[in-house]
Amino acid sequence: MKQWNFYFSGILYGIIRDQNEDGKELNHQTLDVFTNTFNREEPFHNDDFYEGLCRRKIRRFFESLPEYEAHARAGEERFTTSKGQVFTRRLSRDGLQANEAYMHDSCIHDSYIQREVKFPLDLYVSDGQLYAVQMSGRDYTGVLVLAGMEEHTILKEWSDKPVCAVRFAGTHMVPTADGELLATDVYLPGTIVSEHVLDPAAVCSGPFPTQVPAVLVRTPYGKRDGAEQYYRFVQRGYAVVVQDVRGREDSTGEWMPNYYEVEDGSDTLDWIAAQPWSDGNVGMTGGSYLGYVQWAAAASGNPHLKAILSSVCAGSPFIDLPRRGGCFTSGSMAWNFAMTEQRFREDRMIRSDWEEVLKLRPIRDMAKKALGIDVPFLNEWLRHPDYDDFWRKANWRERSCGHVVPALVMSGWFDDNGMGTTEALELIDDFYPTGSYKVVLGPWKHSGNANYDIHGIFMGERALRYDMDLLCFAWLDHFLKGEDNGIETTAPVEYYTLGDNCWKTGKHWPLPETVPTVWYLDREALTLCKPQRQESDSYDYDPDSPAAHIIDVSENELEVPEDYTEEEKRDDILCYTTPVLDHDLTVTGDITAVLYLSSDCPDTDLFVRITDVDENGISIKLADGVMDVKYRNSFEKPEFMEPDGIYEVRIRTTKLSNTFKAGHRMRFTVTSGAKNFMFPNSNTENGFDSEVNRIAHNTICRGGIQASHILVPVEKRA
Repeated sequence: MKQWNFYFSGILYGIIRDQNEDGKELNHQTLDVFTNTFNREEPFHNDDFYEGLCRRKIRRFFESLPEYEAHARAGEERFTTSKGQVFTRRLSRDGLQANEAYMHDSCIHDSYIQREVKFPLDLYVSDGQLYAVQMSGRDYTGVLVLAGMEEHTILKEWSDKPVCAVRFAGTHMVPTADGELLATDVYLPGTIVSEHVLDPAAVCSGPFPTQVPAVLVRTPYGKRDGAEQYYRFVQRGYAVVVQDVRGREDSTGEWMPNYYEVEDGSDTLDWIAAQPWSDGNVGMTGGSYLGYVQWAAAASGNPHLKAILSSVCAGSPFIDLPRRGGCFTSGSMAWNFAMTEQRFREDRMIRSDWEEVLKLRPIRDMAKKALGIDVPFLNEWLRHPDYDDFWRKANWRERSCGHVVPALVMSGWFDDNGMGTTEALELIDDFYPTGSYKVVLGPWKHSGNANYDIHGIFMGERALRYDMDLLCFAWLDHFLKGEDNGIETTAPVEYYTLGDNCWKTGKHWPLPETVPTVWYLDREALTLCKPQRQESDSYDYDPDSPAAHIIDVSENELEVPEDYTEEEKRDDILCYTTPVLDHDLTVTGDITAVLYLSSDCPDTDLFVRITDVDENGISIKLADGVMDVKYRNSFEKPEFMEPDGIYEVRIRTTKLSNTFKAGHRMRFTVTSGAKNFMFPNSNTENGFDSEVNRIAHNTICRGGIQASHILVPVEKRA
């Protein structure tokens, strides 16, 4: 009989016994976090307990275990199981992260990574026997390991701190300054274990200190949804406070995304600090909207907020969502539909008719026609076509008062809230001259540290990390508990470079090691030499037939890499490409496009993309940027174009770090439509919400005094 132990963020949560060592007869014991003891052993038939923590079906792993080991013993570089799972052998141990040092152990022979799925299994094999599975997530790692082999996994990096029981301290209605009530669950640490954290026989002993720091989670998705993932903070000695934001789930008030979060966040921080169990120190955690509310709370200047774990945070309303570059994001309508009622409706995100739905006009009637109900917050957004006080109230970047909150910032190159993280990094640059921040930027989409392949594009065998939760706990322990754990001595910036497929470090973001390089548009080329003669390129943009932004709206991931080779053959896309590179070119940061535009219409949009073109001509999107041209100088005051005018438009792209390998080319494209990403600009003064469209004849000037170009941050070559 083999015993396998399941750990979540370094804490033993499950003991699984394989009775016949064939995965067919399994018993298990699961941790009761409220008593800090293990439940009675029983047959293992249901995956809910483990899947709720790490998003994987552990029972299925055991069903396939004999097959995994057979392929591993055969030494195969790539194999596909009878259930269609694809694995490839991890080929190199070069460039290991610090948290992978255990892989140098002489007993480790092979590891395999699961391909082409979200939330993969990483298999570890010694002498033909599979002994561990490591499972990464946005800010956690799960480990399933043969008992006694823990030291050969990431568990080696976890300290021996005691683990607390979880005590539910009730649901409280936290009052806001304007009289609303925010439904708030509180979990407190109870008894603690006195033995080693990895010891399955650990027993409970002793009370926990009466006052502790707190971790606050503010969510629009339901305070009980996924609450088990937050128990680990309680088990490590924190109070956890999970709250429904205003107008959601059990909280009172109006649901208006982003609008009340600065004030409500501050009121909640004051409430926590006043509780008898609180020592007055509060941190926050969460991603996406749960990241947005952290920066909103920080913008209030509340002194009780001492640290944030900012993951894929949403940004300000005209830079990120819902109006990126002033354009209106159609790709996020899946989220809007899911948020139409007081309780989250994930089923409303998945539709087969999104293309037809997104064509419905006027936009204010879209939900009514597609769902049969109205969406008050969407209608309110449409009542404010330009940036005004309504939008300003939701802009945490603009409202930030310089109050320094130590921030661990985590995002990815393909995060559809990537511009929000860009704003966070700019705020850090403004207000954090002495440090107290750390940035981790990976080859990830909005769901984070969860894919080796994104839309068929391989991110590399080092794309995922097992130490994100280690970093998070070190950050909180240092800034909320005062522990001297060395987190501030680590590299302020850790980032992953595609092409080289490796992790690197930097002292600051943007990287001071990069050199701003100007590439000019010259016919169909990008050139380092400015063309002396002024020329131009033109295209016709038809709002009824815009170029595609290649996504699946139901996936709710808007910035994924994709193959644009065929799309770039359209007549309404201008392509400018470097010569074939004779050396590697590494670009790290965001790119600024400076375009000189003329049009026969008063308004239009500009969409730009950066792609990597390989030796076979395949063009993969890495970054993009958008701008509604009437907002080229200000989001507050639209300025419409005249037919004989030439206008400078500056567009900032999403972040990237990519090595364009020798033999590849870098491409820059310009168009005016991005179907499924942005509502098409009608080319009239009514912009995206018009029932009348015009075809725009758009011209990009190049060379001479109006030389369109891109500013590219190039890493210095060693």
